[in-house]
Amino acid sequence: MGPGISVLAAAPSVLQQHRQVHHAVIPHGRSGRSSVSGIVATVFGATGFLGRYVVNRLGRIGSQVIIPYRCDQYDLMYLRPMGDLGQLLFLEWDCKDKDSIRRAVEHSNVVINLVGKEWETKNFNFEDEFVNIPTRIAQITREAGVETLIHISHLNASMKSPSKYLRSKAVGEKAVREEFPDAIILKPSEMFGREDRFLNHYANMRWFGGVPLISLGKKTVKQPVYVVDVAKAIINAVKDPNAKGKTYALAGPNRYLLYDMVEYIYAVCFRTFLPYPLPRPLYHLVARFFEINPFEPWLTRDKVDRFHTTDMTFPDLPGLEDLGIQPTSLEQKAIEVLRRHRRYRWLDAELEEAKPAKTYPV
Repeated sequence: MGPGISVLAAAPSVLQQHRQVHHAVIPHGRSGRSSVSGIVATVFGATGFLGRYVVNRLGRIGSQVIIPYRCDQYDLMYLRPMGDLGQLLFLEWDCKDKDSIRRAVEHSNVVINLVGKEWETKNFNFEDEFVNIPTRIAQITREAGVETLIHISHLNASMKSPSKYLRSKAVGEKAVREEFPDAIILKPSEMFGREDRFLNHYANMRWFGGVPLISLGKKTVKQPVYVVDVAKAIINAVKDPNAKGKTYALAGPNRYLLYDMVEYIYAVCFRTFLPYPLPRPLYHLVARFFEINPFEPWLTRDKVDRFHTTDMTFPDLPGLEDLGIQPTSLEQKAIEVLRRHRRYRWLDAELEEAKPAKTYPV
């Protein structure tokens, strides 16, 4: 009886040991997509703007990536070539079902939460997107024994912000930290890249006869960060054992007045820059008309407030340099985003022909 009991008692530890030495978490092979990095990552929100860059970075070092999704299969097609055969696993999930979340994270050693949207819907408001869902993910990740959780917040997340988006981000950040004390929280500023809703947003305003700016954009200072730098920061944070429990402020190397930045956007596009001041209440009224249309809103009242919020500085928090990344300036990559907004005549014009934007000390 005694030996039998001891064998049964030892069984769970044996099973646990087998899970720890699963072939997917043993690094082997040469570096690249066909190797195995030892990282098994669940990426929530992988179909979004930042998500595609994170999945690509994970795939190119040979990680196995579990991608929970709620969208149509066609929206996943661009993700499929990013990993070697069998390394990307797609899993339907329900963000309100804890069992669904548990299935997505139970075999991973890294969980990355990128869930978010710029506008509210009748099914999901900002509190659901940035507080309730991240809290569930953090709780279940901790219960599943996952080693690393990375949560994406925002540089301007604050309970005092006029933007509900940013207030919800601040609450979610605190909730995640309470549920998973060792979580790595990254706070990027507004991100720019090929598919962004930042530089492209202002470039597309030319169709409305000019660019409306509160106080002509001369009371707002922005410090945008390149989306690839944020994706690199996530990968480096996964690899860094000293990153656990820390909060990182991720911002670009330069600060710009909103007016100067938008002027530079139009200089790169070789388009006429026609700014005009618009009071906040009137700007909100215009945004309200976009909100009530049945399709994806191009502009919302919350977006107006968020884009006219000066980017905070956090000298006490570590940043991109602490993760081994040299920040990329707006001037280096703006052409990648904005070339498609040029007329054919200027399509191949050199970037040097556009006068650099005036910067302000960080």
